[in-house]
Amino acid sequence: MIVFRALSALLSYPSEEARAALPEIAAVITSSRLIGPRERAGLLALIAEIAKGDTLRAEENYVDLFDRGRSLSLHLFEHLHGDGRDRGKAMVELKQIYNNAGFELSPKELPDYLPVILEYLSCRNLAEARAMLSDCAHILASIARSLLARRSPYAAVPQALLVMVGEQPIDVAKVLPVPERIERLDDDWAEQPAFSDVTPRRDVAEREV
Repeated sequence: MIVFRALSALLSYPSEEARAALPEIAAVITSSRLIGPRERAGLLALIAEIAKGDTLRAEENYVDLFDRGRSLSLHLFEHLHGDGRDRGKAMVELKQIYNNAGFELSPKELPDYLPVILEYLSCRNLAEARAMLSDCAHILASIARSLLARRSPYAAVPQALLVMVGEQPIDVAKVLPVPERIERLDDDWAEQPAFSDVTPRRDVAEREV
């Protein structure tokens, strides 16, 4: 399921190497039968946005967006458990699922990072992928809503994932916009997360399935 790898790459840090793979990612998105016309248009618009300007601009935009607070965190268990003990337990259990499937994480990767989850699902069958994403659909919806509130093209990824698992996408017309710049982070983001030193995942879209 290479489409999940492509979506993983779109949510990953837009390094120079990642941006070089954008044409290949666009080809995967365009040819995938799992993505409808509306979601495809949104994803292609995101690809165009990431490709715009130089790499430094793309990287700064990414950090500015996803470092705003917990509501935009791509670490899914942050949304469920914050920094509590339950998050650690859940990550151990998820990592065991990866290990049982022969999927290895690099030492600095956290198992609940959405791009990692999507890359794992790219190695699994569609039924398993849909089941796992359905379990976290409410988190995907929350992330999509937060991105739509900022009118970010990155919302196209969780929106597409929601549709792929049979959920309704978030209606942007019903999401009130927030100011372009937010002067302070979420109240519950005041302290740095325990696992915040994770290096952003490299793009893997160019690897063979």
